[in-house]
Amino acid sequence: MGSPLDDLVRILDLEPIEVNMFRGRSPDESRQRVFGGQVAGQALVAAARTVDRGAVHSLHAYFLRPGDPTVPILYLVDRIRDGRSFTTRRVVAIQHGQAIFNLQASFHVREPGLDHQVPMPTGVPDPETLDDWATQIAKRRGRAPEDVGRPIDVRYVDPPAGAAEGPRRGRQLVWLRADGRLPDDPVLHACVVTYASDMTLLDTTTIPHGLDPYDPTVMMASLDHAMWFHRPFRADEWLLYDQGTPSTSGSRGLAFGFIYTRSGALAVSVVQEGLLRKVR
Repeated sequence: MGSPLDDLVRILDLEPIEVNMFRGRSPDESRQRVFGGQVAGQALVAAARTVDRGAVHSLHAYFLRPGDPTVPILYLVDRIRDGRSFTTRRVVAIQHGQAIFNLQASFHVREPGLDHQVPMPTGVPDPETLDDWATQIAKRRGRAPEDVGRPIDVRYVDPPAGAAEGPRRGRQLVWLRADGRLPDDPVLHACVVTYASDMTLLDTTTIPHGLDPYDPTVMMASLDHAMWFHRPFRADEWLLYDQGTPSTSGSRGLAFGFIYTRSGALAVSVVQEGLLRKVR
């Protein structure tokens, strides 16, 4: 049996079944719905498979319906535009004859230009000094989590959402990386970070309210997701995910994140809105 990261790489390797048409599968896990980061990562793979020049520089996506983890997902790619500098693709993910997700991605042939960025937070502990996700959850719940094996190694700088008593400032810092070495394909690294970007971001919206994302009375689901890829990175090297939330209202929470390389380069910016309800 391979590692969880091996499994993730396999599910990101979509099966081409016709021109502009790909089939993806879900891991054999006891989930009620497909993880949103998986669908986003697979859709980006489908888009990239139809692009000859350039690297992804942005994506905008909507989660339309819960995905069924027991059946394959069909990805249909619309080649909207092929330009000299920019290429645009639209991808619709379909299950049971209905769209469950759509994504629009733009690819850019890299060129020189002006350069500035928001600086990386300072005084952040090194990831090697922090507990891994399973250890932190075990301390929080008093028992080990059921899904100990994960493809992404996540290490919280501050206590994760729900771990501290009461509301606090709506910000969290997380180190993350693929839990193993990846091939050098930049598309794969972009897709793995797309997958990982959905793992902790929406939890940030619960922090100002003192809610626990694992509480069964808290309903959460991704609604839309946007990413901008600024500078080169490797998904199998430590990345600092600086996350915050400017607003929660009307049962929707908005969160943003900046993903930095360990050397301090701002690699990716992320914004996500999600459903956030107290069900009882």
